[in-house]
Amino acid sequence: LLLGCELTASTKSYTFQVDEEDDSDHILALSVVCLTDGAKDECNVVEVVGRNHENQEIAVPVANLKLSCQPLLSLDNFKLQPPVTFRLAAGSGPVHLAGWHRITHREDASFEEDDDLSEEDEEELPPIMPAKK
Repeated sequence: LLLGCELTASTKSYTFQVDEEDDSDHILALSVVCLTDGAKDECNVVEVVGRNHENQEIAVPVANLKLSCQPLLSLDNFKLQPPVTFRLAAGSGPVHLAGWHRITHREDASFEEDDDLSEEDEEELPPIMPAKK
């Protein structure tokens, strides 16, 4: 699934979360952060706010954009675990964030055990022969 949101002076944050009862695995990957039409030539700092292993809130700046020198930043699918909040920590934007959301459904454990092949069922591959000269 594709994800997109825009941070502005009036909408400084966007939170992505999933249903707590959902037993699927969710990965959110941030691909691009860029200034959009109407942006001023000022520093726009975008932070990612999440929780660490001790469940404490942490904020990490991921982009510092300025129209005249760096209006776009590719984050190469920076992977995050929901819930996560994107926040415009400085500047007035508008800043557009784009990425994707992958949902992996967990399989039933009993089904996985049935799928395993025993050594007898595995097909033996023929040996690789050297090339003829």
